[in-house]
Amino acid sequence: MAKLKLHWQILIAIVLAGIAGTLTGTEGSVLGIAFVEIYDFIGTLFMNALRMIIVPLIMSSIIVGIATIGSGSDLGRLGGKTILFYAATSTVAILIGLFFVNLLSPGIAGGVPVGEQLNLTLDSGEVASAVAAVEGRGSGDIVQIFLRMIPTNIVSAAAEGQMLGLIFFSLVFGFFMTQIPHRQSEALITFWSGVSETMMMITMWVMKFAPYGVFGLVAETVASTGFAAFRPLLFFFFTVLLALAAHAFIALPLVLKYVAKVSPMNHYRAMAPAMLMAFSSASSSGSLPLTMKCVEENAGVSNRTASFVLPLGATINMDGTALYECVAAIFLAQAYGLEMTFVTQFTVVLVALLTSIGVAGIPAASLVAITVILTAIGLPVEAIGLLLVTDRILDMCRTSVNIFSDSCGAVLIGRSEGELGILESPFEARP
Repeated sequence: MAKLKLHWQILIAIVLAGIAGTLTGTEGSVLGIAFVEIYDFIGTLFMNALRMIIVPLIMSSIIVGIATIGSGSDLGRLGGKTILFYAATSTVAILIGLFFVNLLSPGIAGGVPVGEQLNLTLDSGEVASAVAAVEGRGSGDIVQIFLRMIPTNIVSAAAEGQMLGLIFFSLVFGFFMTQIPHRQSEALITFWSGVSETMMMITMWVMKFAPYGVFGLVAETVASTGFAAFRPLLFFFFTVLLALAAHAFIALPLVLKYVAKVSPMNHYRAMAPAMLMAFSSASSSGSLPLTMKCVEENAGVSNRTASFVLPLGATINMDGTALYECVAAIFLAQAYGLEMTFVTQFTVVLVALLTSIGVAGIPAASLVAITVILTAIGLPVEAIGLLLVTDRILDMCRTSVNIFSDSCGAVLIGRSEGELGILESPFEARP
């Protein structure tokens, strides 16, 4: 197993986890300990290790990246390219979702809305959990996204995982670190470079345990939910998957091939471990260490570009999430029999784009974002409970799309910066 490449190890772990979770279910046990508890322990242990390294890794990467970029004009140019790419790909993702949900109309069967078939008047437990997740939240959360960018206490922001605030502080600190006298600046750059190198070594060490962590995460999910829970929402489920696949295997590869001038197949190979990690963990931030490793070592992007583009992307670039929000909101509207005009659908697109920008920094991420959309088009938020049935698997899929889009952005921006390390066939150029 240790001789295999990491992505093969993770893929084997996912397959074995599916088998183990199906066989043991929630009832299986050994020595009085339920298997599902063992799976949960292994998965939680691994995710805790990943979360442990996220804050110092992001801070040191961004600070060193900003210091390496140099002048304010360079920073503005790189930042402008990054924001433009992320806004463009998120918009394209939403429009793809809009196309497929209107084409396939998963909320309508035989010309009749499926709301009654799907029992949208959920039982009290499901309604309570859905409402509790989004209680007291609404369109004001969009404003909170921007307020959260400037934390009142950077230490508490780091402790609470408020990535937008952490990234903003790191950007400001890295920029002004280069404006002080050379002697002090050199000392700070040396310090943060040392922290960055150390964190990357810790990351590589943690990644050795990725197959075991992935096994625990996936096995626990399969054992708890099984596969039967997805049947009532199968059409919606596959509509989302089809839209995500179109974005990940058509739209983004076209950008790689014709804009970045990079082989899409080589890039898929380069990013396979990170995409599988994102799929199993359903966390863009949790997958960030491995994403950075793959982008730098396999795709040939410089640390200067990757350390700026990827941490920013893990927070604000949510292509898969934005697409899912759009499809989910219109699916529920169709199920309720609500007629969706062009203006209403445009509202969905706009709100999905705005909420996806800061969704990683919001508790109950996609649920809160969808709540904002449902409120905007006049649907009851209780309908969100219906989406919980398929949310875990779809969350895993859309997270993989999120980090793949981040990596495409890093490659494209790196190429535009004249980085010759990004080759047509990076695996042939590296031992």
